[in-house]
Amino acid sequence: MSLAESPVHSSSSDGFAGLLERELESGSSESSPDEGDKAADDDGSDVESESRIKRRKVENLESLEETIASTSQGLSEEKSEATAIEDMCAHPGSFGDMCFLCGQRLIEQSGVTFGYIHKGLRLNNDEIDRLRNTDIKKSLNSKKLYLVLDLDHTLLNSTQLNHMTAEEEYLMSPPDSLPDVLKGSLFRLDFMRMMTKLRPFIRTFLKEASEIFEMYVYTMGDRAYALEMAKLLDPKKEYFGDRVISRDDGTQKHQKGLDIVLGQESAVLILDDTENAWIKHKDNLILMERYHFFRSSCAQFGFTCESLSELKSDESEPEGALANVLDLLKRIHKIFFYELEGNLIDRDVRQVLKTIRKEVLKGCKVVFSRIIPSKVQADSHHLWKMAEQLGAICSTEVDLSVTHVVALDAGTEKSRWAVKQNKFLVHPLWLEAANYMWRKQPEEKFPVTETKSKTQ
Repeated sequence: MSLAESPVHSSSSDGFAGLLERELESGSSESSPDEGDKAADDDGSDVESESRIKRRKVENLESLEETIASTSQGLSEEKSEATAIEDMCAHPGSFGDMCFLCGQRLIEQSGVTFGYIHKGLRLNNDEIDRLRNTDIKKSLNSKKLYLVLDLDHTLLNSTQLNHMTAEEEYLMSPPDSLPDVLKGSLFRLDFMRMMTKLRPFIRTFLKEASEIFEMYVYTMGDRAYALEMAKLLDPKKEYFGDRVISRDDGTQKHQKGLDIVLGQESAVLILDDTENAWIKHKDNLILMERYHFFRSSCAQFGFTCESLSELKSDESEPEGALANVLDLLKRIHKIFFYELEGNLIDRDVRQVLKTIRKEVLKGCKVVFSRIIPSKVQADSHHLWKMAEQLGAICSTEVDLSVTHVVALDAGTEKSRWAVKQNKFLVHPLWLEAANYMWRKQPEEKFPVTETKSKTQ
């Protein structure tokens, strides 16, 4: 095997082969035929000359061996150093099964996959913590929090083209012939056999929210759908960048989690219409009223009324859900950065959210009439919990301190008491509206009618 073919051959060992070749050429030239003839003519000097040539060859080969040995030792030291680096590496993350820091193949992998950032990227828990700690300082210095946005029924509404009703056929018309209220917000995606309607006020919402939040999209739709919707919402990638998360990125089936968001939980807010999707992060959640534009969306949730599309109508921009929640987000941001005491890094946006929520029905005392089933413990019912979260006091019995009776029937004993005592008698939707709008709603907009039943 030649030197150049040996296992230690590398770019640095090219010198070995060159050096060996030069030495051999030197030896050959010293024993050339002409030189040999000349030496033979020198009366017996050929023996001395041959001895001198052999001695020089030995010296050159010894020099070559020392050079090779020295370089081989250097290579061995470099290899040992590389091995030591691999052994010392904490393997903060990997692409596929290879550590992206030291290049070592990893048999066992831990941590979380962040495929939406880069295909095959996985980070271990320590690296995730390090990145979050670094990013939170940068965000807080920029006076920004984190905002995770759901897509369907929160920012937009989509339907399959073959699910559209006869009353919705006008939506298939050329854009120029559509009602003004729909222009610029309705998109027909033939390659997906789908139509998507953006929620009113969405452009203003994204622009202004991006000034005080680092924003993520997080949907239970697949990745292809998530990316297409992100293009409609953010065609210039000004707001989300590559922070588009789909169900393909989740770590738990049918659930969303902040484990794949590179933001500290204490600085993250979530906008979503589905509370049960965030079992572990309800304290971060701002529940959104669902946006049902298409008939199929209404039917999906059991509504039999006409949809906005069939009515050729839409939500109000200045008074709709997105305008309302933008005001709330700005209020939270202001309190977090300018009204709390102590270090920014120690503040928790979840506490701000809880405090604001408690102010909504502060001073109200609520009694429920025929709302909570008799076999259910009252304080475990979702409306009871909702009222308390909004700052109300709940009771099972009426007294003069009660301010509101919540009922479905104006004919119950407690309902009649409320009317007689000049207390507010309201439909349960009054509570739900306050919960969505984050402010107490006018009671007269939620009247209760009397049915045939007269029981308590």
